[in-house]
Amino acid sequence: MKNLQAKTRDIENPYAIFYAGNWEWRVLKRYQSPDGEKKNEYARWLCAVQSPHTYGGWDMGDTYISDIPNAKAGMALGGENGLECVKVYDLAAQVREIVLDPKAWG
Repeated sequence: MKNLQAKTRDIENPYAIFYAGNWEWRVLKRYQSPDGEKKNEYARWLCAVQSPHTYGGWDMGDTYISDIPNAKAGMALGGENGLECVKVYDLAAQVREIVLDPKAWG
């Protein structure tokens, strides 16, 4: 299978966005084909990451796929044609935030 996400994209036009709590990972490049990632336990993507520790900015660099919540090596990114943006939400993290926020209790 060909790597359709080998070309680096801009932060505003990523191949995929993963959300977990107040963290966000934007996938800007995939280094291997999906089949190659499945065989490589150290597979990585080029990501722009925003968190409470980046103070509204972005940290860019290689990120192990296994470090991104709900991401799996070899998973489909970019829709059927590989060029659209896919968004993945960690709903469990969102529910934890609501449950732990006393303002949400009513």
